[in-house]
This record gives sequence, C-alpha cells and structure tokens, in this order.
Amino acid sequence: MITFEQYAAPEWAAGLSSAPERVMRLAMRPTPLEKWKLPAADIWIKRDDLTGCALSGNKVRKLEFLLAEALSTGCDTVITCGGIQSNHCRATAAAAVAAGMTPHLFLSTDCPSADPGLEGNLLLDRLVGAEIHLITPEEYLRRDDVMRELAETLRSAGHRPYIIPEGGSNALGAWGYLDAWEEMRLQIEGAHLEITDAVVACGSGGTAAGMALGAALSGAAVKVHAVNVNRDARYFYDRIGKILRDMGASQKAENLLDIMDGHVGLGYAVSTDEELRQIAGVASSTGIILDPVYTGKAFCAMVKELGKNPSRFMGRSILFVHTGGLLGLYEKLPQLQSILR
Repeated sequence: MITFEQYAAPEWAAGLSSAPERVMRLAMRPTPLEKWKLPAADIWIKRDDLTGCALSGNKVRKLEFLLAEALSTGCDTVITCGGIQSNHCRATAAAAVAAGMTPHLFLSTDCPSADPGLEGNLLLDRLVGAEIHLITPEEYLRRDDVMRELAETLRSAGHRPYIIPEGGSNALGAWGYLDAWEEMRLQIEGAHLEITDAVVACGSGGTAAGMALGAALSGAAVKVHAVNVNRDARYFYDRIGKILRDMGASQKAENLLDIMDGHVGLGYAVSTDEELRQIAGVASSTGIILDPVYTGKAFCAMVKELGKNPSRFMGRSILFVHTGGLLGLYEKLPQLQSILR
C-alpha cells in the first residue's frame, strides 16, 4: 500500500526550501555500504543497486518524492522520458503502477518505426503495462515540449497527468539524494571510516546535485566527483546549478563538486570493448556487477584518474556509489559474447 510521511529533513538542510512529503517505501533503505576489494585504492561501495527489484538503482529515491507530489495533487497518469533502455523509465513505470497510476514513456531510438523488442528494461516496461511512445533523437531534443503536448491531450480526455523530467532530475527529485547523503553520512560515521572522496555517475544531474549539496551542508570533509556519461562538464555545471537554485541553495555547482569530464567514450550508452572488459573483470573478481551506461563508465573513469591524475582526489579512501542499471547489460550481449569467451 502506498502511504505518505512528512519527510524529516536533517538539521543541516534547514536553510533549504521546505522539505516535501515522500511516498513510503519504494526504496529498500538503508542500502549497504561495504568494503570493495579492489587493488586501485581503499574503495568502499554504496550499494544503491539494492534499492529493490524492478525499482533497483538510484531512480527510486527520487521517485519517492516525485510520486508523492503526483498523488497528493490527484494525478492518475505519469509521463516521463529516457533512452530506449532507460533505467529511470523502467523504475517510474513500475512505481507508477504500484501507486495506481498509468505510466507513459517517451523512449528515444534511432528507428521508431521498428519494434524495439523485449531486451532489458523494455521487457519490464512492457510487463507492467506502460504506454510506450518511440521518438527519434531529434524529437528527444524537445522532450519537454513533447511531454507537455501529451499531457494536454490527456487532460482533454479527462485525465490528470504528472510530468517527471529526464532522470527525475529536478529540485524535488534531488531531495532523494540529499536524504541518501544523510544515510551515507551516518553509515560512514557508524563504521568510523575516513572517506575522503565520493564518486558517482552523472546522466541527468539530480543524484550528483543532492549528494554534493548534502556533503557541503553537513560539513563533511568529502570531495564529490561526478562522472558525466553524456554531454560535457559545462552542461552539467549549468544543469546542477539550476537544480541547486531551485532547491533554495546559494552554493555554485563548481564549488560543490568535481565533474570528471572526458570519459564518455564512444557516447551515451555506447560501450567500448575495454569498458566491458573492466565490467567483466570487476564481476569475476568481486561479484559486483556494474552496468554499461552509468556505473561501468564511472568505474573506468575513477580507475583511470587514480592512475594518471591522483592529485584530483583529496585522498585514497573513496566511496563509489553504485546507482544500479544491471538490465542494460542485456543489450550488450552480442558485444559481450566475444569478450567472455
């Protein structure tokens, strides 16, 4: 059953805009913070890939706040967008159905006229009955307008739609990782760890914004690094800056986090063989499975920077935030077959 609670924001967040309600409990919290047996450095891992099954990953923490607003305003339909294998869209679809709402997903693909099949996240999108709208990458550039147009059509038909932006990354969604930072802070203190740096993948900015703001406001001596898996650093400093302002924060994004640019590789959701080899190596040596779109690229970036540019980090006691995305590997089966032989 979907229930609500008035979110009790940590004391250090008192200067921000009013703490919102959230849906209880979409995420299985707290997720573990564990030692990660890697040779690169003293690495710890926050297992936000374990927030749940169909909802696993970082997206569900944002959805607790976003869907609370949707339900409290009487909405019966949720509209959101992402790539053809979007973790965010899969999580939103499952959460919306659990909350009694109908999900509409705008998915970007090079060939909208072709059946995209049932690979990975698409299978779960279909299983929960999401209404899928395939659009071109060019149409995706105007995704906000496209979603608003559908919302108007649905309103005309008597529905009450709620639009969730790409990745759930707005000021409301970012509260999910402001709260997650407090969870991490308590775990770090409880285990008497001296974490110097935190590394997280960045695809739409909300997770990085919440984490970095939480670290700053709580007074943690931790440097947050966000690895952009698409676009470039300037784009994300601007995007995160807007999220911070909308949350009521006065800090500039450039002063709160380090965006590790230059690790997008062949492009968003496109993997090099070397990236997949590293994912396979981590899985076979530690039992932890990274995804090819977000955490795989973030891991490769962290290892590369530790080797070539160690001064970028405050120290070598690092917390890596695993944001989920396992199902994205299924799209890479043809490429993985040659690597795993």
